[in-house]
Amino acid sequence: MAIVGCQVDESRVDGDPEKMRRDLERFVEIGLQAAEISVEGVDAIRNGKPDQHRFSQCREILDSFELLYSVHAPIPLNLMDDDAALHMEVLRACLLFCEEIGAHALVYHPGRFLAEDVFAVKRGSLTDGKKRKMMHNEAESLREVADEYRNVTICMETARPYLKYSPYCYAERPDRLFEQAHQIDRKNVRLTLDVGHLYMASKFYGFDPVAAVRDMRGMIAHTHVHDNFGRSVFPQEKLQTQLVPFGRGDMHMPVGWGCAPIKDMLAEYADNYHGMYMMELRSRYIMHAEESFKNLSFIISSIEEDTNATN
Repeated sequence: MAIVGCQVDESRVDGDPEKMRRDLERFVEIGLQAAEISVEGVDAIRNGKPDQHRFSQCREILDSFELLYSVHAPIPLNLMDDDAALHMEVLRACLLFCEEIGAHALVYHPGRFLAEDVFAVKRGSLTDGKKRKMMHNEAESLREVADEYRNVTICMETARPYLKYSPYCYAERPDRLFEQAHQIDRKNVRLTLDVGHLYMASKFYGFDPVAAVRDMRGMIAHTHVHDNFGRSVFPQEKLQTQLVPFGRGDMHMPVGWGCAPIKDMLAEYADNYHGMYMMELRSRYIMHAEESFKNLSFIISSIEEDTNATN
């Protein structure tokens, strides 16, 4: 049976675990089986170090629900950062948080040659040799922590593109993300297919998103599901009230509200998939989580029916 959950949005929790509890209560009420917890949302890590009191507080809340959990690492985590040691501390703390709450999947945004937060202040291009060195260093770091935390799968996520600044991250191209994970060569380093990000990248770079999923299907261990219209934006464009009328940006809308080929993408690997389908909705759409869940459940059921009819 497919396991469907929803992300607990970090901006809505904003350091208050009791707000996380309220989201979880709502998730159980509408019939979800899982939830994704963002460590930065609950302030579980400070200055690279685990906050043991907050770890225990979160575990107590999470244990009170019959849900499965995954964890999302802080979005600014970047193993290509100049201060790689601090970022490794944060990554290890995330893995410890996974162990604390019994989560077996950690979502990780792959290394960025140029981090989103410094687009406006760092300029200049990197040589191909420098980029290869950065990817090599990231791979070495991920092998190291994967060997230390064998019970947690680090799931490297497909990245969204940006106008003017792409390619800022190799994971915008699914073939390169697949190759990096393959080079890391650890059973507990796999991929998160973010269907919204992949759809945006396919429109930006001009590739077939369904064929891309087919090529990477053997490495997908986790799935983020949300909808958009495939239109990339400049990184400074953040205000959803101005973007939504034009269908622009990484909208993270409920399933069925955009035009991403969600069913076609999921159908490429659903028959041999054992991970979670995690809806990743912006906080402004949380009141529509039940509708999104129903739409996603219908898609999954349709895929199962098509598969049974073929067999």
